[in-house]
Amino acid sequence: MTRASYRQHRYQAPAGATELLVVRHGASEPAVPGRPFPLVGGHGDPALAPEGREQAERVGARLADQGIDAIYVTTLRRTAETAAPLAERTGLVPRVEADLREVHLGDWEGGQFRVKVAEGDPIVARMFAEERWDAIPGAEPQDAYAARVAAGLGRIVAAHPGERVAVFTHGGVIGEVLRQATGSRPFAFVGGDNAGITHLVATDGRWVVRRFNDTSHLPGGLDVDPVPDLPEGGSGFSA
Repeated sequence: MTRASYRQHRYQAPAGATELLVVRHGASEPAVPGRPFPLVGGHGDPALAPEGREQAERVGARLADQGIDAIYVTTLRRTAETAAPLAERTGLVPRVEADLREVHLGDWEGGQFRVKVAEGDPIVARMFAEERWDAIPGAEPQDAYAARVAAGLGRIVAAHPGERVAVFTHGGVIGEVLRQATGSRPFAFVGGDNAGITHLVATDGRWVVRRFNDTSHLPGGLDVDPVPDLPEGGSGFSA
């Protein structure tokens, strides 16, 4: 009599689940003291830097054949510019989800955040120690930020059962999404690379995290650097 055997299988998203490929925007223009970024709704709105445009092209090539059903961007142009090559390759028109815009940095908007981090401002140390963006003067309250990110993501999931969606957003937002999905510490997933891809599956009110910060489509994306070159003064995050 032959005994039954049960082999392992690759993961498959359950029927009706929403798959999210969450992409951090490409590298944006550098901040220059005395020349603040233009603001949109109070948020700094730099364009992509040349290297960011190259990263956007690589994201577009990576995701073009992945069966994307919809593309979402935020109100800030660095996400729209990063999504543009994928939109061109797929023919999909990006939709705007305003609630997935970056955390508002209060008095440090317009590029000032990067300056403060590079200068080692003591409030930056407090912010990372407490893992709260609202340690910055005038910044968005933590609870309000979490609520709007959850609302924006919830609308996308509700609109796309059984589909795969590319969501172009920001480093702080990705960290908050993963905090909510995993119950982690607030800043555990802050510091993803520009144009990195995070893969989540939403099903029956719960989340499955498949990948975080996949950069295999970028130059050096599979390299392991024992001394990471952290952006903007070593914080691991730049708005």
